[in-house]
Amino acid sequence: GEYAFQNCTSLTSITIPASVTSIGKGAFYECSSLKTITIPTSVTRIGNYAFSDCTSLEKINIPYGVTSIGSGAFYGCSSLKTIIIPDSQVTSIGGYVFAYCSSLKKITIPNSVTSIGNYAFYGCSSLKTIIIPDSVTSIGSSAFSACDYLETVDILPNSQLITIGDRAFSGSANLTSITIQNASLLKTIGDYAFSRVC
Repeated sequence: GEYAFQNCTSLTSITIPASVTSIGKGAFYECSSLKTITIPTSVTRIGNYAFSDCTSLEKINIPYGVTSIGSGAFYGCSSLKTIIIPDSQVTSIGGYVFAYCSSLKKITIPNSVTSIGNYAFYGCSSLKTIIIPDSVTSIGSSAFSACDYLETVDILPNSQLITIGDRAFSGSANLTSITIQNASLLKTIGDYAFSRVC
């Protein structure tokens, strides 16, 4: 349920049983010592801010059955290095989901995702490369802003990308390569989308 384990600062690990189908809003909010968590394939929904500010969490596997990852679900997980999202039913990466995950170096966005929300990866200062799959139609405002070490962005050849939002890559000062292999559908590049990149 919502805020079920909020601020359990001594909790270091938890295994969620296979009977659970959803993780509520803020369920593990500010569990600052939580390092490992096992999410069963029965879970279909991860609520808003479910793991926000779990500053010791290093790795998360999103199970195949998940269809919804709420806004800010992993906001401020500053030790999170690895995120595995399988090709699944997840269709969107919501706003602020991985914002300020400052240790995150790599993420694979599955082909099921059609939208990347506002501030989704804001302040992911260790992220070096990002591959935008063909399925993505929109990149939200400031989605990759302030990613200090982001070097390459590759948008795949069968891209359905229509919109790049305002300040989408603003302030990613080490960005040296942006490849849009098919821009035939691209209609909008927002204000300041690549400002302070060069």
